[in-house]
Formats: sequence, structure tokens, C-alpha cells
Amino acid sequence: MEKQFPKNVRQIGNVCDEPKIYVEDYVDTYLNQLRQKAVDHPAGAALTGEILCVEGQDAVYISGAVQIKELEIDGNNIVIKEEVWSKMEDDKKEYFPEQELVGWCLVETGHPLGLNKGINRFHNKSFGRENTVCIWRDALELEEIFYAYKYGELMQMGGHYIYYEKNPAMQNYMINTRRTIGVTPSEVVEDRAAKNFRSAVKEKMEYKEQKQSSSFVYAMSVFLVVVVLAIGISTMNNFDKMEAVQDSLEALSMAVSGPGKEKDSLEENKEVKEAQQEVGADSETIGESSETAQATGGTMPDVSTVQEQLSDEDFYVVEKGDTLDTISVKLYGDAGHVEAICKMNGLSDGNLIFIGQKLLLP
Repeated sequence: MEKQFPKNVRQIGNVCDEPKIYVEDYVDTYLNQLRQKAVDHPAGAALTGEILCVEGQDAVYISGAVQIKELEIDGNNIVIKEEVWSKMEDDKKEYFPEQELVGWCLVETGHPLGLNKGINRFHNKSFGRENTVCIWRDALELEEIFYAYKYGELMQMGGHYIYYEKNPAMQNYMINTRRTIGVTPSEVVEDRAAKNFRSAVKEKMEYKEQKQSSSFVYAMSVFLVVVVLAIGISTMNNFDKMEAVQDSLEALSMAVSGPGKEKDSLEENKEVKEAQQEVGADSETIGESSETAQATGGTMPDVSTVQEQLSDEDFYVVEKGDTLDTISVKLYGDAGHVEAICKMNGLSDGNLIFIGQKLLLP
């Protein structure tokens, strides 16, 4: 797969020139740490990484740095002893075996790097490959200049990028060499690169927790909606069942009081007899009434005459939703006549009434 430019970058200066220079954040942190050592004496580092063409443009990726422990400046000449250079190459093979030398960095005070023959001669001898990089940094000021080796000489670049990624090789080198450059372990742990990395991880974790919380709230909302729908459906089903039972009672009532006129007559006769038993079943009262009637010259009507005297107003036809309580309130204004209605109609259970039933009224 073809290599692509990093997405997580910070631009410094004008980056229109080529090659595009990308410095990994841990490397940038390490070069800043070298400033402490270079206040009294110049310090240097060899840069490792790769030089390649990305999306049709020349690019240099600097992902490692190895200290050049003894570097001398003799006028405009850079002097590095052979054993020092050999030690640098050994460290490079140990910590960055898969990377190549892509340039070097010089950290000093008060001697900005110029395009002079000595510097060019050193770079051409040690890093004489097209697009290799030379970085000059001031030990006291936050000033730096980037150069690229093009057309046989160092040419100043307008800017570069700082990019961020996991870089365990550079971290390992920084931890193992912190005493050499005079940096305490806490400073290494708390360097800017580590802080940036931890901040990025923290932001991702917070975003993940917020996402999980939102997902939980959404799931609970969906669950509550489902519960409400289930309750609603259950209620509708129960209502339908109640209506079905009511319809069944109405159908039963129609079947009982429908075509069987004779059955209605039997029911009415039964109700009349019960009414007679309740109203005038006392033989003594009837006898007294008969004697009174005879004494006054009147006549006592027989049972058939009493039945004929009952009209529709003496009956109540049970309607849908009626109970004995509601019938008593409807007819008498209160529920105090429920017991009388039961006695009048021979009802042992006041709840056992049905639609269309005729109740004799007390």
C-alpha cells in the first residue's frame, strides 16, 4: 500500500517547498532537550527515518534521533572524531535498525548556521544524499532553521510539519539515554510529547464514555416506549374482551327474550306471583280486606285481576351497564332500594342480572 501523508500534524512556517519535512513529536521533544546540554558546549544528533515520494511529492520523515556525543566547531568546520561517529552508528543500529540516516541537527549558541563551505563540506561528506536535512537550533532561544540538501548544496526551507504517532523506538532511546543528556526521569515522562499523547487518549476515552452513555439512554428510551406500547396493547385487548363478553350477554338476552313470547309470559306470571306473595300473601290481611269489602258492599279482586292491573311502569328493563345500585339511584334517587328490588324479584345475588331482564319494581 502506498504511503500517505500523516493526518494528525501541526504546521510550522511555510511548507510550500519540497521536500516536505515531517518531524515526529518525540524527536522534536528530544532535540529540545539537547538545548540544555548545548548551553556551554555545542551538541549534535544524527537523524534517522526515510526519504521517499508520497503522492507525487518528495518527503522526508524524521522518526528517530541519535546523539553525537562529542562534536567540535573549529571556525566554520564541524569536527567529529571517528570513534564518536562509530558510537553513533552503533546506537542507530541498536535503537533504529530499520531506519536510514536522513540528516543531522546542530544545537549551539550565537552561531546561526550559514551556507559556508565548511558546513556544506561536512554535510556532503556525511549525508551527501539528495533531500537529506540539516537542522540548526539555538540553545538559548526558540529559534531554528531547516535546510535540505538539493543540487549539491544546503538550501533553507520555509517550514516543516510536526506529526504525532506511536513511536516506541524513540521513547526507548530517550529513556535509556536520559542521564547522558542531563534529563531526569520525571522530565522524560512528563515531556510534551507524552502529555500530548495522554491528552489524545483521554479525549478518546471521554468521547467513548459519552457515546456509551448516549447509547444507554437511547436504549432505555426505546425500552420504555416498548413497555408503554405493550401496556396499551394489553389494555386494548382487555377492552376488546370486555366488549366481547358484553356482546355475548346481549346476544343471550336477545335469545332469551326474543321469539319466545310464551317464555315472556311465563316470566311475567312468575314475577306477578312473587309480587303477590310479597304484597298480599298475608291471609289475614286478605281476609280482613275481604270482610271489609263485603261489609261495605264491595268485592275483592282475584289474582288474575291484580296481574292485569300491572302496567309497564311497574317493571324496569335492564339496560347495558346497569347494576341494582344504578337502577335504584336512577328510579328512587338513592341506593337504598336494592334489597327491596331483590326481594321483589326473588334475586339471591344482586349481581346476577342481564340485559333485557324485566324487574318488578317495589
